Amino acid sequence: QEKLDMSIYPVESIRNFSIIAHVDHGKSTLADRLLEITGTISKTDRNKQVLDKLQVERERGITVKAQSASLFYNHEGINYLLNLIDTPGHVDFSYEVSRSLSACQGVILVVDANEGIQAQTVANFYLAFEAQLSIIPVINKIDLKNADPERVEKQIEKLFDIPTDECIRISAKKGTNVEKVLQKVIEKIPPPQCNTADPLKALVFDSTFDHYRGVVANVALFGGEIAKGNKIVSAHTKKRYEVSEVGILTPNEQPTHKLYAGQVGYLIAGMKEVTEAQIGDTLFLYKQPVEPLPGFKSAKPMVFAGMYPVDQTEYNNLKSALERLTLNDSSVTVHRDSSLALGAGWRLGFLGLLHMEVFNQRLEQEYNMSVILTAPTVPYKAVLSSAKLIKEYGRDEITIINPAQFPDKLSVSEYLEPTILGTIVTPHEYIGKIITLCQDRRAVQKDMLYIDENRVMLKYLFPLNEIVLDFYDALKSLSSGYASFDYEDAGYQAADLIKMDILLNGNPVEELSTIIHNDKAYATGKLLCERLKEAIPRQLFEIAIQAAIGKKIIARETLKAYRKNVVAKCYGGDITRRMKLLKRQAEGKRLMRKIGNVEVPRDAFIRVLKRETDK
Repeated sequence: QEKLDMSIYPVESIRNFSIIAHVDHGKSTLADRLLEITGTISKTDRNKQVLDKLQVERERGITVKAQSASLFYNHEGINYLLNLIDTPGHVDFSYEVSRSLSACQGVILVVDANEGIQAQTVANFYLAFEAQLSIIPVINKIDLKNADPERVEKQIEKLFDIPTDECIRISAKKGTNVEKVLQKVIEKIPPPQCNTADPLKALVFDSTFDHYRGVVANVALFGGEIAKGNKIVSAHTKKRYEVSEVGILTPNEQPTHKLYAGQVGYLIAGMKEVTEAQIGDTLFLYKQPVEPLPGFKSAKPMVFAGMYPVDQTEYNNLKSALERLTLNDSSVTVHRDSSLALGAGWRLGFLGLLHMEVFNQRLEQEYNMSVILTAPTVPYKAVLSSAKLIKEYGRDEITIINPAQFPDKLSVSEYLEPTILGTIVTPHEYIGKIITLCQDRRAVQKDMLYIDENRVMLKYLFPLNEIVLDFYDALKSLSSGYASFDYEDAGYQAADLIKMDILLNGNPVEELSTIIHNDKAYATGKLLCERLKEAIPRQLFEIAIQAAIGKKIIARETLKAYRKNVVAKCYGGDITRRMKLLKRQAEGKRLMRKIGNVEVPRDAFIRVLKRETDK
């Protein structure tokens, strides 16, 4: 393979940009067309979302990982190097978007001409706006028969203050006007501010694990140059490496002689351990230390779930699979955890439910690991009032991830639950239903704004645990799929939280206790008891399944005992004879219940703890 010479692209002729938009507004399709126009990939009908390489992305038709590609384009006689980053659109992966923006100087904001501005469009616009990037608005899908680009232009002007004549109308599928986008990128987006004469300064913005070559790090150079054979040091781990290969991604890896300031590419430096290529790390030449780049805010997990191997002998394999996958998906947090019923495992923090599902799917597909995922929970906090506990924890505010650590009400001045600020964009005819849904979820309305005559933007403050399970599905089904939802973290607020225990014949079962809001306790307790009644096998004695808050029982289901038909041998005869036999049996059962203990089988736990998909 011929190595490219990258020195012909000085900093002035480099443009780094990403494509941001709501889900399904055509980011990856636009990326395909840009790759085709610049001759990076050949023009065929098979180019469908070339940058979505993962199997998960192909199956679901969504982008999960931000992917970068370098394009070469000749504009007015000058050769330009354009580094494009295609980003995901779902709210769960907004961390990927904010990370991609750190390597860019501008963005293409894609809006669907049919659907107009959606919640995620607004969120991504503000991410780019706060990063002070130049924004090029593009209206996509003008070839659809319901497309209304004029309306969308008015919305963009009203919400984002971008004049309507700056919008480019394109159809990414048909390729109409896409050349114009490239020209606008070169005119409007500034080149990166850096110099090849400076010492090397490279930001690692993504990394993957290759079984043969170790860790492949994607880097953006903010100064200097790098070549094969250079000795580099990581600012984070202070370890030394020798670069064995550098290159650019023209979606596929293309080795080059060197990489220069302002360019985006990959490097392989014999990093064997998955923990070595930290995302947000700065690399510099040995003996030429530089001030490390600010890196990234670490992602804040919104949803926690327990992950356990189906069989404990698989523990070590799962551990290495998790380490490799978290290298590629750095927004997952991992803590060791163990449970009496399910054995040793981990407590993982995800950015959202879709993120959790995709992570699980990738474990299965890329590493052949099948795991048990428990129902998702959110992190709560408690402000302690008892001096003894404050001394034990070393501080007066503790975070509770596991219900087993939930402190008693007597020693706590208040409990806090996480909240989020949700933005819902919906056609106005669904407003009534959506407001009712939000009120059911204990949400507080903050703002309501008409974007145009038939679209409304609602802002609500939600408790996170109310939306974590099925809010998004409920919202979509109420609004026939038209409403879109986006959220951001809004800190903690005081709440009336309680711990609900599940008792079997009076003995609490550790794994099934949950932290819950007082208003929802009764309904959830009843549901759990009913589910347990179906999951636990019947015994020879009666089992009482109860949900309790402290000493107070709020729900009960009774699992009847198996019993022998003791009156089968009585043919007619006196009633006292039958009564005697039944009474004798009842006494035996009572005795059995005293000494019999209920073993909850493992698959019953899994059935109860797993996310219920049938709801």
